[in-house]
Amino acid sequence: MSDKPNILFICTDQQYAGAMSCAGNDELHTPAMDQLAASGVRFDRAYCTHPLCAPARSSFVTGLMPHATGVTSNGNPIRQELPSRSLGQLLSDAGYSCALAGKWHVTGCEPEDCSFDQLCGTNDDHVAATSADFIQRADRPFLLFASFVNPHDICQIARSQTLPQGPIEDPPSVADCPNLPANFFEPPYGPEILHFVRPHNPQIYPTVEFSADDWRRLRWGYYRLVEKVDGQIQILLDSLRASGRQRDTLVLFTSDHGDGHGAHRWNQKTALWEEEIRVPLIASWQGAIPDGRVEQRLASSGLDLLPTICDYAGVEIPTDLPGRSLRPLLEGGQAETWRSDLVVETQTGIGDGPGGPPLARALVGERYKYSVYAMGRWREQLIDLQADPGEMVNIAVEQRRAELLQEHRERLRAWCLETGDEGAKLIP
Repeated sequence: MSDKPNILFICTDQQYAGAMSCAGNDELHTPAMDQLAASGVRFDRAYCTHPLCAPARSSFVTGLMPHATGVTSNGNPIRQELPSRSLGQLLSDAGYSCALAGKWHVTGCEPEDCSFDQLCGTNDDHVAATSADFIQRADRPFLLFASFVNPHDICQIARSQTLPQGPIEDPPSVADCPNLPANFFEPPYGPEILHFVRPHNPQIYPTVEFSADDWRRLRWGYYRLVEKVDGQIQILLDSLRASGRQRDTLVLFTSDHGDGHGAHRWNQKTALWEEEIRVPLIASWQGAIPDGRVEQRLASSGLDLLPTICDYAGVEIPTDLPGRSLRPLLEGGQAETWRSDLVVETQTGIGDGPGGPPLARALVGERYKYSVYAMGRWREQLIDLQADPGEMVNIAVEQRRAELLQEHRERLRAWCLETGDEGAKLIP
């Protein structure tokens, strides 16, 4: 086993944490993802830094929150000084061959600016094949970022458009489609801002007029897209095994963010429900990471993967990063201390409100989740995730929870002030 392992970083796009059969979902079958989970550690409570592509991906390559990278929306460029201290640059300086196959979408820089050689564009079929070829040819330790597009094509399904990654079969009938989720309906005291967003963005949220059957068809399509990309991941894993490099390769799997797929009648991303912000995260390395364990401690895919990769690659972890290496958790250690909460950022895109600019923040803890939006009634949400995993009961409206609500306000405010995040303006 090498002391300088290869690192295969596999990423899908817009896949929520529960969209895997190894997560207990019987609406789809994902043998490749299940194989990784069976041979490694699956984090059940992993969260993105921002439920939108470019901001989340800016965190992957820097280990920083989007407000620190400058990429707070898909149109904002990354800060100019960051590519020179990116993940690719750190590993390239340590002698790694760094390559990207597939989607990049870090606004304001190109893969080569972050020391990644781009092998192919955004075609999932090409990602698997090109990655397999790269693995076979590699003559030194490598960091391969295999970045797939699906299940992102769910955006086109919702709009009745041609699917960029190729068609999927239609469901035989509505009866063959998944039922509506238990949290399909909007909660009585849910954030009103989400009602404003959808009618103002019909191209993004064409589901406003969807019937129950339409939602079921959409959910069927979403799961087929996940299965489709799982098949491409299987090709990649098979090629790694065939290369003989499996025992020398750390495999990391995640997604940039999730997707609503009908929970709270929401499609797409940007909201702060669990479906949008909780993502799959699996780490597997034959002989080095225990098999088949599920980890319940909080992980941030955008903050923790860069330190983890540096740790395993023998690269000094930059001291100013907010994330932590997952290595102690992966190898069965207890880590002297671990985080008790983490923060997810987003923005709503509809003007300023009583809470300031159109931002929103979520503080996710071991039991409770506090989120706050800039405007609208019930812009504060406090959810007991243990008692109410579907987020249907906003306990922030209960006077008897006032002390608990204030505690979470102060914890989020302290985090914002400490990290220079203007999200502090949102908090009453």
